[in-house]
Amino acid sequence: MGSLDPNSDHSSQFKPLDPEEFRKQGHQMVDFIADYYQKIEKYPVLTQVEPGYLRTRLPESAPYGPEPIETILKDIENDIVPGMTHWLSPNFFAFFPATVSTAAFLGEMLCTCFNSVGFNWLASPAATELEMVVMDWLANLLKLPKTFMFSGSGGGVIQNTTSESLLVTLIAARDHVLDRIGTDNMCKLVVYGSDQTHSTFTKACKIAGICPPNIRSIPATIDTGFSLSPALLRKVVGADVAAGLVPLYLCATVGTTSTTAVDPLTALADVANEYGIWVHVDAAYGGSACICPEFRHYLNGIERVNSLSLSPHKWLLSYLDCSCLWVKNPSRLVKALGTNPEYLRSKLSGSDSVVDYKDWQVGTGRRFKSLRLWLVLRSYGVTNLQSHIRSDVRMAKMFEGLVKSDPRFEIMAPSRFALVCFRLNPYLGSGSCYTETLNRKLLEWINSTGRVYMTHTVVCGVYMLRFAVGATLTEERHVFAAWKLIQAGADALLNDI
Repeated sequence: MGSLDPNSDHSSQFKPLDPEEFRKQGHQMVDFIADYYQKIEKYPVLTQVEPGYLRTRLPESAPYGPEPIETILKDIENDIVPGMTHWLSPNFFAFFPATVSTAAFLGEMLCTCFNSVGFNWLASPAATELEMVVMDWLANLLKLPKTFMFSGSGGGVIQNTTSESLLVTLIAARDHVLDRIGTDNMCKLVVYGSDQTHSTFTKACKIAGICPPNIRSIPATIDTGFSLSPALLRKVVGADVAAGLVPLYLCATVGTTSTTAVDPLTALADVANEYGIWVHVDAAYGGSACICPEFRHYLNGIERVNSLSLSPHKWLLSYLDCSCLWVKNPSRLVKALGTNPEYLRSKLSGSDSVVDYKDWQVGTGRRFKSLRLWLVLRSYGVTNLQSHIRSDVRMAKMFEGLVKSDPRFEIMAPSRFALVCFRLNPYLGSGSCYTETLNRKLLEWINSTGRVYMTHTVVCGVYMLRFAVGATLTEERHVFAAWKLIQAGADALLNDI
């Protein structure tokens, strides 16, 4: 053991945080990150490594002694970067974007700097109150009713992802109903969504204890633009009630993952309100666009739902993870999720004068993530954020026009935001199996080049390609280049037939 003598020499004592060393290594790391962003376009978008590649490159055990940051950064460049799929590449058109910005990066630096664990108000008043302010700011941008704001009768909280927003509202809805019908009727609770609802909905339902046979996945059709039909919902709910079941929760979506379909909130709320169903709106992707007046109508009817979530990390330049959740009745969240151990009790927490965010989420500890949103909103302002979204939509429309200009391709779903769903279909009389195989090969060809990364989906049994515009560094030239690559792939496949 080391000496406990207070007069002993501690000059060589380990210091995990030394301000001067921090300054030096911090500069090196910032330079590394800036260089990465500057040359990111040179990397293959989709990683080309094989499973298990990293284990063969790294030692079997951690080093006994310290290693210089220069050596570590070199290993990151040589070993880590090749195994990355580069979500920030301007040629990333897969899934949905994970946007970033200088302002959000600085906010994340501050968040990490303070290392606040803001589980209740007293643990860090600024962390709690800034989150409350920012959530109201964003609610105002979306023109949400006061019933969702702290300045009204509701409130908002930053969760990690949409999955958690779904889970906490589902638990709140569940407990509220079980208080009325008794916990022994848990097996009677039924939840609803379309077959286009995000897969995390089913996962959240299972975690919340909903019986899997009672998770309704209502088919969407091309006739409804792949959105949930209110008439079909009414039919399914009516049958459940007739069978003695208890309708609990509806998840409506503004911007589904497959096609960015938008469920009709007003008509769905008509059905849900009639049966006392909690309505949650998952606007993880499409919700951010609603800060633009031309997209706000997609939230029409929001005043009639119970909760709403959207993810600024998808389109508002905020880095992962950041899912904003608003609820009309926060007391239901607190009642279902609240904990009150003696070691966290205080006079203020025992009153109604403060918010303790630990009671609005699954876990206890939480980071100061509102700093990111605060810096984004202040650094860029509403006008620039709107321009950013409109630019992505404009590039998606441009790509849609390019697809339509080539008779070998066809558009497969309405383009509402910045996603284009399409497929190669050169022989209109060919069977669906042949067309699907052709498009699978085309996608594999495109992604194997490393120059572009795209994904696919299957809707109503139809295989289609997804082209999602929105990576922060993407410009029109990247969209044009991607289209040329897609055409080259089509040429290569069709010439081999």
